Amino acid sequence: MTTTYRLRFIAAWALALVVPLVVLSGCKGNAQPQTPPPEVSVIEVKSGPVTVFNEYVAQTQAPDTIEIRSQVTGLLERQIFTDGARVKKGDVLYVIDQRPFEAQLAQAKASLAQTEANLVNAKQNLARNSRLIAQKAVSQQDYDTAVAQERSGTALVEAQKALLRNVELNLEFATLRASREGFMSTSLVKPGALITAQQTLLTTLYSSDPMWVNFSISEDRFLELQKTLKYPPGDRPDTAPPFHIRLADGTDYALAGKLNFIDATIDQKSGTLQVRISIPNPDRLLRPGLFVRVIVAAFENPNAIRIPQQAVQELQGLKTVYVVGADDKAEARQIVANYRIGSDWVVDSGLHAGDRIVIEGLGKVRPGVPVKPVAAAAVGRNAAADPAPATPKK
Repeated sequence: MTTTYRLRFIAAWALALVVPLVVLSGCKGNAQPQTPPPEVSVIEVKSGPVTVFNEYVAQTQAPDTIEIRSQVTGLLERQIFTDGARVKKGDVLYVIDQRPFEAQLAQAKASLAQTEANLVNAKQNLARNSRLIAQKAVSQQDYDTAVAQERSGTALVEAQKALLRNVELNLEFATLRASREGFMSTSLVKPGALITAQQTLLTTLYSSDPMWVNFSISEDRFLELQKTLKYPPGDRPDTAPPFHIRLADGTDYALAGKLNFIDATIDQKSGTLQVRISIPNPDRLLRPGLFVRVIVAAFENPNAIRIPQQAVQELQGLKTVYVVGADDKAEARQIVANYRIGSDWVVDSGLHAGDRIVIEGLGKVRPGVPVKPVAAAAVGRNAAADPAPATPKK
């Protein structure tokens, strides 16, 4: 076999081996494996009753805030109460030096005794002149003078009695007492200080039970509140819904309050209306000046739809969820939801009972692409499962 013939023979065998490999390689490239649909967790939307609540920023106020001022001028002798202590009606708070008032009282009593003695003499003189005038033994002028002296003496006695009463009051005012039950603020004066009548502020007495809570509401919220009340507060106060408050640390106050005041007119500058509730405070948990949130029922929805917050995607104020249809394909759907209950949104529109929404695996979902839905019953809850109030989130 010549060299040329041997080379042609080897080339033919190589070509016979390469062609089948190329054909096989081309067949494998055309038969790509199909990717299974992504697995996502879904819940079936259910409807149920939800009470929607509104929240308002409010501040507490003591119904009775009494500034303690003296009605007499004098030196402060003693402070009886302890700063911040609770006092009862009639408890002694301060004592002003009483010696000047005691001296005035003794002088007033002596003056009264003198005028009473003069009155006795005037009455006796009038009695004598009354007998003598009948016998024409005295002149009419003398009789008239006796009558005038008796009347003048009577008036002087009444004046001295009034002066004595005034001195007794000043002595009584030298001891300052609590006008009602409450809690004392810190004392602004110390013993030995000169107290000026009706000017010097000594301290402040705050009532604590009940406590007032003041807040303002907008015009539209006021209209909602009127529908909830059904009757004017002054006519049927017992029909008003209970008001609850939430403290600054996020805890809910245990006792409910009652509506006791709605202002007569809307503030034209702010477009709001002043409202006040009265709330029990037996344990003095609430103090005047606290900032709290008032929670009141706005309306009830018997067929509300709640979905977990994790199922909602928010972008530029728009809320979207993925709904899995009967063909297991995901569809992006826009919803309207303005209220939340805990970690759930209350859906106003966009969903219906029976819809399946994706709550886990949102990153795998694309509109119109099939998915493998897996029920997540432990995550999905109906609207009646959680009694927490729904509050607006804006």
